Amino acid sequence: MDATDSPERGTTERVLALLGLLQQQNTWTGPELAARLHTTPRTVRRDIGRLRALGYPVHAALGVRGGYSLGPGQRLPPLLLDDEEAIATAVCLLLGAENPATTDTAGTGAGGGEGRGGGDAALRALTKLDQVLPARLREEVRALTVSVESFGQGRAPADPEALMTLARACRDRTEAGFDYPSGAVVAARRVEPYRLVASDRRWYLLAWDLDRDGWRTFRVDRMSGVTARTWRFVPRPAPDAASYVQEGVVSRVYPHRARFLVHAPAATVRAQVPVSAAVVHPRGEERCEVVSGAADLDSVILHVLLLGHEFQVLDPPDLGDRCRALAGRLLAAAHPPPAPPEGGRPRPDVPKP
Repeated sequence: MDATDSPERGTTERVLALLGLLQQQNTWTGPELAARLHTTPRTVRRDIGRLRALGYPVHAALGVRGGYSLGPGQRLPPLLLDDEEAIATAVCLLLGAENPATTDTAGTGAGGGEGRGGGDAALRALTKLDQVLPARLREEVRALTVSVESFGQGRAPADPEALMTLARACRDRTEAGFDYPSGAVVAARRVEPYRLVASDRRWYLLAWDLDRDGWRTFRVDRMSGVTARTWRFVPRPAPDAASYVQEGVVSRVYPHRARFLVHAPAATVRAQVPVSAAVVHPRGEERCEVVSGAADLDSVILHVLLLGHEFQVLDPPDLGDRCRALAGRLLAAAHPPPAPPEGGRPRPDVPKP
């Protein structure tokens, strides 16, 4: 922002220009600010008072090196960004939302959520910025985003435009539509989007499926043709987004679902198990319930066994039989039968003379 573009300015414009100057430089004297704003030091003092009333902590110091400075306060006031700063902020937030260095499963605040991870906070902030970002700057953000890549173990790449469209639809409570594969068929889906949820691997959308009349979880990276409609909806009573999606990811999509009572604190077990592999519920201070799914029950048993804690099977009932069968095989492996001699045939016992 150029604070010297016109000697004629209203109070609001002058106060915003003053805020921009205070954010550009650590300390300004009253005469310096007055010269930049084409006003008087007395008007500058009045405008400083207006900024303080709005929550901006403007400090004043006396002496040769004194002046006005914008300092930290008890709460974060609105920031004033020029075009370049807004573009840089949007690009950084978008990259952070796509590939955050977090391993927590969390619901974003789009639409009033309870985000807990860095990527989710980035998407919430980006949604707010997108609401006021001019169209000309959106094109620059999009051009910069497609030219930047990342490496390492992040989430499966999701279309940033799809993320933004869904985040706005969650916030504004408008219906959304997209094409989604189901087996070998790709079908159009109409949903009431409730919350975007981030895992350590992917972005998910928790939404009410209007055609199937129920809550559904959708992977954002599998969507195509994402659009936000103009039809607004009244939110329905909804499950906890993060818990619902996590349980679906770790158990509902598998043919087998198992529950164990593990004799260890929930915090200890959560540190050992990826959030995409199991759900851990505390059962007192020293025990927890572990819920997981798999293509076969033996693999679930082995994973829980390797946690290194005592545990009992809660469900399904036949899982106990699988534990006994595996235990028998492990015991047999620990005490193998004697190996036959060379030649493949045991030598007959020869009585001693």
